[in-house]
Amino acid sequence: MPALRPYHPADAIALTDLYARSVRHYGPRAYTPAQVAAWAATADVARTAARCNDGRQVWVAQDDAGVVLGFGDLEADGHLDMLYAAPEAEGLHVGSLLYAAIESHACEQGMELIFVEASELARPLFERRGFTVLGRNDLLLGGVAIHNYRMEKRL
Repeated sequence: MPALRPYHPADAIALTDLYARSVRHYGPRAYTPAQVAAWAATADVARTAARCNDGRQVWVAQDDAGVVLGFGDLEADGHLDMLYAAPEAEGLHVGSLLYAAIESHACEQGMELIFVEASELARPLFERRGFTVLGRNDLLLGGVAIHNYRMEKRL
């Protein structure tokens, strides 16, 4: 079972790599090659580091050898911005483990709501955890049309 720990600034490179690999691995299950390429192209170490150091809570899942298997975050307003699992973690329920920590933290902080913009791929995970779809977002990433879903869960 993977272990969870807080984010460390030295993790930025590994998390950025994991993000891009995750998008390239899982993305084709619901998105076109152009959409996957545009999404993966948003991976940027400086952006990851800035987001992970802006005051949000970030959890990192790792195996016994310290290999990063996933990460997730929660902003102070209840926004869950990132939840990614490495391709090699498929079947280990890393997303579920991370989400459980996120929801537990939100409850401990007295939050009444968690909200997310979930990909087509993540939508079922959130629906199984009681999230409601509020609507679809149609976006442009690098000039490529892609979509996700506004979802929320009242705690």
